[in-house]
Amino acid sequence: MRPVIIGAGHNGLVAAAYLARAGRKPLVLERRSEVGGCAVTHEIHPGFRAPALAHAGVVRDDIARDLGLEQQGLHVVRPETTLFAPSADGRALILSRDPRKTSQALAAWSPKDAERWPEFQAATDDIARVLDRLLRLVPPSIDRPSPSELWDLLRLGKDIRGLGRERLYQVLRWGPMAVADFAAEWCETPLLRAVVAARGTFGANAGPWSAGTTLGWMLQAASERHPAGAPSFVVGGPGSLAAALAVVATSAGAEIRTNAGVARIEVDDSGVTAVVLESGESIATDTVLSNADPKRTLLGLVDPMRLTPSFLQQIRNYRTSGVTATVNFALDGLPAFTALAKANVAAETALAGRIHIGPDVDYIERAFDCSKYGRLSDRPWLEAVIPSLSDSTLAPVGKHVMSVYVQWAPHRLREGDWDQMRESLGDLVVRTLAEYAPDLPRRVLAGEVITPLDLERTYGLTGGQIFHGEHSLDQIFTMRPVIGWAQHRTPIRGLYLCGAGTHPGGGLSGAPGAHAARVVLSDRS
Repeated sequence: MRPVIIGAGHNGLVAAAYLARAGRKPLVLERRSEVGGCAVTHEIHPGFRAPALAHAGVVRDDIARDLGLEQQGLHVVRPETTLFAPSADGRALILSRDPRKTSQALAAWSPKDAERWPEFQAATDDIARVLDRLLRLVPPSIDRPSPSELWDLLRLGKDIRGLGRERLYQVLRWGPMAVADFAAEWCETPLLRAVVAARGTFGANAGPWSAGTTLGWMLQAASERHPAGAPSFVVGGPGSLAAALAVVATSAGAEIRTNAGVARIEVDDSGVTAVVLESGESIATDTVLSNADPKRTLLGLVDPMRLTPSFLQQIRNYRTSGVTATVNFALDGLPAFTALAKANVAAETALAGRIHIGPDVDYIERAFDCSKYGRLSDRPWLEAVIPSLSDSTLAPVGKHVMSVYVQWAPHRLREGDWDQMRESLGDLVVRTLAEYAPDLPRRVLAGEVITPLDLERTYGLTGGQIFHGEHSLDQIFTMRPVIGWAQHRTPIRGLYLCGAGTHPGGGLSGAPGAHAARVVLSDRS
């Protein structure tokens, strides 16, 4: 029987491509009418196409090579300018991929920061080199690691030793730290500290002063290899990535069915026996890979009687509290940020990477404080991109699309609900951006607000959690989603997890899908 993959998000499509290339001919079932999951591009106004959710990032290089995505027309743009952050006093902080250019830019802010930046970049490179190997591994068995797993761990250990005693000590100390403290060790400029700290808290139900948030920074460092992040954009938006993956998978023998929501997974004492669609159709199979999050899969699609009480408790305790919303805009021109008036950089260059709104660490922490009590701060931390600066296919000539992440937007509001708050959220984002780009309100032709409730209701993310579960010290590597079940397998024979709720977590890397396919092929060989 051919394997069935639940969900045609990018990880499900990666898993399908690898299984199909191994001759397994998987069937992919997607509840919605299009493939991609969170990696979709759609029209928000006639002629304007925006990334619905994942507005930056790309599949890991080794996976792209394995699957030949470039031959399918996948093209990635990596802007030289990585970040623009306007300050409260009207200055522009502009960071680059080139450490020397960044140091030169920082000299106007702080000679000390300018001097330390190359060292900060070197530390980032060291961490990225070690974590990259970790992220490429399927987590080993805790009780009975196989010879190949032990070999992988030995190679990882060699890389860790290669850091040297001082750097190893630093890495071990940084992981559990609050990212605000970590940023303060490297930077004295308040805005630069905020920019670095922000990378540790993105998507997390935690603020920069929360313990363990430097881990989030480390994960970003491993993927983007830059102390403050260096975004990449897929030409055509993330939907182009999903389309390329779908072509690779189907060309190799996979079948993809849209508008085919799964109602439940049938299980008997031997393991998985079938999946039943919402239409009532039953599809026999002995292998299911679920790209849905762990809670939706194991608490919603499987009869809980098939799971032990202790395992059920672990899954129920898996944290999936979403705190991120997205607002997309169609603009009739590039916003004029006041801070760029005196900067010696063209707006098209300065705004090509991320745009950070959050002047200092305490501003960001106060925004998080509001979410703890079920409120949206009236001074939110925003991360925006204008992908049409790198990709002219997204908007008409001279016009642009802007995608804005709003952090922290709690999934559960203390008063009202997100359907009532939708319009006010969009207005809040416009007002906040207008403080730095006064002409933005009149530039807006149309807008789209995607709330945490929409993430759960439309995109199937439990709690509206964009990473299928928080990235925290107790929910990574051998503990993702729960300890003892981090190898994509579940207690039910034949049922596997292939989504972002497994190692190495969220983002567009495609690694969870690739790892899951490897495990399935190993088990079923």
